[in-house]
Amino acid sequence: MATGAPLLLVFAVSMATSGFVLSANANERKTAIITFDAPGAGTGSGQGTLGIDISPNGTITGFYFDSGNAAHGYVRTRDGTITTFDAPGAGTGSGLGTFAFSINPAGAIAGYYLDASNVFHGFVRARDGSFITFEAPGAGTASGQGTLALNINPAGTIAGNYSDASSVFHGFVRAPNGAITTFDAPGAGTGPGQGTFTVAGDGLNPGGAIAGSYFDASTVFHGYVRAPNGDITTYDAPGAGTGSGQGTNSSGINPAGTVTGPSIDASSVNHGYVRAPNGAITTFDAPGAGTGSGQGTVPEGINPVGTIVGNYIDASSVNHGFLRDKHGGFTTFDAPGAGTGIGQGTLAITPNPAGAIVGYYQDASSVFHGFLLEGE
Repeated sequence: MATGAPLLLVFAVSMATSGFVLSANANERKTAIITFDAPGAGTGSGQGTLGIDISPNGTITGFYFDSGNAAHGYVRTRDGTITTFDAPGAGTGSGLGTFAFSINPAGAIAGYYLDASNVFHGFVRARDGSFITFEAPGAGTASGQGTLALNINPAGTIAGNYSDASSVFHGFVRAPNGAITTFDAPGAGTGPGQGTFTVAGDGLNPGGAIAGSYFDASTVFHGYVRAPNGDITTYDAPGAGTGSGQGTNSSGINPAGTVTGPSIDASSVNHGYVRAPNGAITTFDAPGAGTGSGQGTVPEGINPVGTIVGNYIDASSVNHGFLRDKHGGFTTFDAPGAGTGIGQGTLAITPNPAGAIVGYYQDASSVFHGFLLEGE
């Protein structure tokens, strides 16, 4: 999931299933989209269920907003059973609560919660439902500051970022034994809201490499990859803009070290890119992507075989899902029930190794719903 500033995604099971055909490289495969709602999810505008990450065995995690706009985590097993949860200490007011972002093959989930004082804290939830909460050293304790855990890999290593007492962001990696190492990308800004960010969900690969972006002193984004030994390589996608809020973001890294993400050009249009382990960058645009400010192509995740998923924003500012195979072929799709108004539509977030895709859509009433796309 592409990140810049901190992520407050501002998103009995409903088994509404719609079969349809997708086509890629002239080869058709029958697939089905299953939509789902977490128990307790609100039904008002900006409320509902967000599908965020999917494990190799098809277990899904994410969060939902209730009727009071508080967030809660959930885990959905392959048979459709949904269990909801709240991190200890999570606030219960509007915009507060528990945000789950990443699940590993063992079923451990990493995320963060916002307490009643609007401070962030990291957590890891074991498969048995037990919690460990933690703070990165140097994390601030004022409103809008604190620790955001965003990724967990098969070994149980966690990566994320934290905001210090000056509201500057820094990256961290937490070893399975609980030891935390903090880091800053070279060139990261030191003003409030600037600094180093890690990608949510897909930003930490099994070998321990981390993908992310940093905001420089001019509030321009640049990508980086942090090797397991701590070495950091920064990069910019071709065509990335150099104005405030423009530049290169990252949204995922696979086991081989291939990175994907969106870049924002000088006209504030989004374009996709894929960066090979040797540093070579290829840019791309999904068919149907708009060319106006805030429109374009936004990759969100990449799996071990190099399949990239994400969303594109059309000329009417509506979101649609896409899948780009490792050869560059595109498949586009819309979840059943997805709205067609500005800011509504389908957002594909994470593909697992088997090619299943989890995401969410916003309906015509601007309510969020999770979806799972599986091939047959």
